[in-house]
Amino acid sequence: MTKTPKTLLVVDDATSNIELLLETLGKDYAVRIAADGVAALTSVKKARPDLILLDIMMPGMDGFEVCRQLKDDPETRGIPIIFITALSEIVDEARGLALGAVDYITKPFNPAIVRARVHNHLELKAHQDHLEDLVKLRTADLEHTQEATIASMALLAEYRDPETGGHIQRTKHYVHSLAVVLSAEYPDELTPANIDLLYQSAPLHDIGKVAVRDFILLKPGALTPEEFAEMKLHTLIGSDVIHKAESFVGTNSFLRLAREITECHHERWDGSGYPHGLKGEAIPLSARLMAVADIYDALISQRSYKPPYSHERAFDIITNGDGRTRPEHFSPVILKAFRTVHPEWMQIAARFSDATS
Repeated sequence: MTKTPKTLLVVDDATSNIELLLETLGKDYAVRIAADGVAALTSVKKARPDLILLDIMMPGMDGFEVCRQLKDDPETRGIPIIFITALSEIVDEARGLALGAVDYITKPFNPAIVRARVHNHLELKAHQDHLEDLVKLRTADLEHTQEATIASMALLAEYRDPETGGHIQRTKHYVHSLAVVLSAEYPDELTPANIDLLYQSAPLHDIGKVAVRDFILLKPGALTPEEFAEMKLHTLIGSDVIHKAESFVGTNSFLRLAREITECHHERWDGSGYPHGLKGEAIPLSARLMAVADIYDALISQRSYKPPYSHERAFDIITNGDGRTRPEHFSPVILKAFRTVHPEWMQIAARFSDATS
């Protein structure tokens, strides 16, 4: 199989320089040319070369500005740029390297040096690309391992409580949709990366239920005060499990969010929740999001102590209250966002209903 030659872009306003570089490099590479900075940027936009040989001193837009624009663009910043300069020109080489250029070649050209430097930088770029691909593969493997670990831990709770399976799927999608809407309100906390972590960690919110005794967890009726006190411990047990996991692998963003959600998703904005009676913004944002998702799903789901409520009734209970659940249980900002996303939640509930989960 014939190997496709690498593509070079030569940018120079001097015809003699272009001709010499074509003669030096044309046998081994596909060489494109541009006579000025604007033409160079247009050429790169049409088709990215593997390396650019860029003259500095050109009329209009000089090489430094061309380099800056290319390096400012995520699509082109990885292209190696070698500056071309004459021995007689006073050039700030440090400026070019700071802009992201990889080397300088001086005129008049030594063909052997030009070929060697072009070859070396293309080889270096190929090696860097290979390393980046390996990192991406390793990152993907770690993400898949993390997802499998989360799923396994969440399934422990599902095996103990058959009602948990669909609940896990629904609530993580509720949290995701709510976080997306609130990302403008909390730009530092609800970045795209953190929203993804919230989506991944939400299934662990009830992991502590694995330690709750069956006759309490599966009781078909109201719990006694003593039984409810034990049920409430699932928040602390789950948090302790994740805390111990952190002792093995170190604290990271995913485990921190998972621990916050697990421990605090039953806290209430007005301070009436458990296990700590936290109030207002003392409750982690991740848990505030989970609180609304958890209550909504409990309302629309069949439970041993209640029939499933309609979406409309669940929406009314959360936004207006029914005595047991009150609007002041939730952050006003998050409650406002819930009013926006609730039609999407109805679709999520239908997609991951207990009948199909």
